[in-house]
Amino acid sequence: MLAIVIVTYFSERVIGDCLRSLQDAGAGDARVLVVDNDSGDGTVAAARAALPAVEVVPTGRNAGFAGGVNAGIAAASGCDVLVLNPDIRLAPGAITALREALAVPGTGIAVPRLTAEDGTVHFSLRRRPTVLRALGEALLGGHRAGRVPALGELVVAAGAYERPGTADWATGAAWLVSRACLDALGPLEERYFLYSEETEYMLRAGELGFAVRYEPRAHAVHLGGEQGTSSSLWALATANRVRLHRERHGRARALAMRGAVLLNEAIRALTRSGRGGAKHRAALRALVRLPRWPEQPGAAEQPGAADPPRTADPPGYVCFAAQDWWYHNRAHSDFQLMRALAGRRKVLVVNSIGMRMPAPGTTTHVTRRVLRKLRSVAKFLRQPFPGFHVMSPLPLPFYGSPVLRRVNALLVRAQVRAVCLALGLRRPVMVVTIPTAWDVVRPMPRHALLYNRSDRHSAFPEADAAVIGAMENDLLARADRVLYASRTLMAEERELTGERACFLDHGVDVDHFTRAAEPPPDLAAVPGPRVGFFGALDEFVVDVGLLERLAAELPQASLVLIGDATAPMERLTAHPNVRWFGFVPYERIPAYASGFDVAIMPWQDNAWIRHANPIKLKEYLALGLPVVSTDFPELAHYRDRVRVAATPEAFVAAVKAALAEGGPRPAAELRASVLGMSWSSRADRLLELAEGER
Repeated sequence: MLAIVIVTYFSERVIGDCLRSLQDAGAGDARVLVVDNDSGDGTVAAARAALPAVEVVPTGRNAGFAGGVNAGIAAASGCDVLVLNPDIRLAPGAITALREALAVPGTGIAVPRLTAEDGTVHFSLRRRPTVLRALGEALLGGHRAGRVPALGELVVAAGAYERPGTADWATGAAWLVSRACLDALGPLEERYFLYSEETEYMLRAGELGFAVRYEPRAHAVHLGGEQGTSSSLWALATANRVRLHRERHGRARALAMRGAVLLNEAIRALTRSGRGGAKHRAALRALVRLPRWPEQPGAAEQPGAADPPRTADPPGYVCFAAQDWWYHNRAHSDFQLMRALAGRRKVLVVNSIGMRMPAPGTTTHVTRRVLRKLRSVAKFLRQPFPGFHVMSPLPLPFYGSPVLRRVNALLVRAQVRAVCLALGLRRPVMVVTIPTAWDVVRPMPRHALLYNRSDRHSAFPEADAAVIGAMENDLLARADRVLYASRTLMAEERELTGERACFLDHGVDVDHFTRAAEPPPDLAAVPGPRVGFFGALDEFVVDVGLLERLAAELPQASLVLIGDATAPMERLTAHPNVRWFGFVPYERIPAYASGFDVAIMPWQDNAWIRHANPIKLKEYLALGLPVVSTDFPELAHYRDRVRVAATPEAFVAAVKAALAEGGPRPAAELRASVLGMSWSSRADRLLELAEGER
């Protein structure tokens, strides 16, 4: 399938003709998406008037070109994407020719022949930027230098525009990108705001084996002209050339590139007068000042624009999760926090690198665990949501061997660094949830290190307590902030963390956990009343014996269990009133839980649980369910809403009371009690702790 993505910003004058050119160009049944960067004019109305079937994707702000393209790509899942400027006019058959070019083996990006309205060919093909080429352009001028490949970036040979070929990169006014290329590269780098983002993307594509193919049969008229007449845009484009070189080659070579570009702009500023000289003087000022990333260009040049200039983008976030996005329940705190952040920061979640290698005799379901991890690793890097990336590195989790432990750290670090480089995450905030990530993170450059202390992992029964405990202590000592969900654990470790300790708590997706009118048909077929549990059925956490007793002593009720299991479920399913549904996707959990009459938390009494703060408690309450739980310290703050049982006999009695009487408070009050505990509010606090004064 094909999607056509057009990013607009005060484009009322040009968008109509662009859209009207699509059908004759060969758009066929392609989806057409206009991503509008908060235009203050009639852009959207003009787009709908020209093409009623257009899909408008509002960004709600001036997100820049790359931000707009990324939003369009995210909305066009599974499609090849044709990116167009709104001032492009496609000639008949242009899209058809580009699609044929994209089908050539090895091609990832196809670009057309661009001309002015009078037919003059635009020199749109480029060679890889180098310091020598920038120096050649400074001394000889772009067109003269372009005649010698080693001295010029611009391809100026007339023959190059008359026949198909390949280029290092090309002007990004019109380019068709294959889905395979999009999946491999991920999003465009948004920090450039305008200019150099397509350069970076196409160079990265070439390095991954995707050719940029030029097809002269595909013709497009490009009105253009803004960069040549606007001093601020010229200055931004010039400064971004240096930024691009810095990000790709480091500061030393960027300094040389900066000198060459400064020379070029200085010569033009001295030899040209009027507006021509003004834009070069603006570029000189930008190159001398050169903040790490550009401020958003002044919107005052666009009529009606109201966005104020913005400073350089804040840091991205890399989270080493304790779970795997592809097969664990996505309600876990690290996933929820990062999803809440993704709308405001670029986020990379690194799936769990484990705390031990599964082995017979020490680990349950060894083969299944290894196979599911390998399936996850095969996905490597994906983008489930805009701004939210998930990677599955290949680990060697032999933490008991010092040598293999160092090898594993080097292996995982190399993979994470490569992905961070591809995503433009230079000095991210590192959020570590699993202590074995400390070996990986220790030498990596970062804005801040946050230890998300959700559990005491050294208490995990299959872990090497001494090794994992040492990693935990290193993190507790070295982290800039230690974030706790358990007040008990925070109090016990106060001597190690001091003022760096912060109680973050867990949140709840109250919109997601809204009671459904009817349960799913397979649950509706289970006789009521229903006593239910959803979540991981791990034997070291869930008291299977207590569940057996509950099933035996409440034969009139159905015990409904939802979740993946490492516990011996045959013990439970042998009871006629027990129904185990297995794994249910997170998206469907609220509908199933809506069919519970009572929700339970039948935990073991161990160190893990004593330091826990289960997220499902707030999810149960958001659904307005009566809750019965075994006792653990964090429940001290919920005793007015939860029936708490200290013994198996008391637990069974509490479930009977809940079935007969309902919850301690009405369902509406239970839900209202957690409405202020959103994940968004937790993410706000996380941002404050990570990016504020430390």
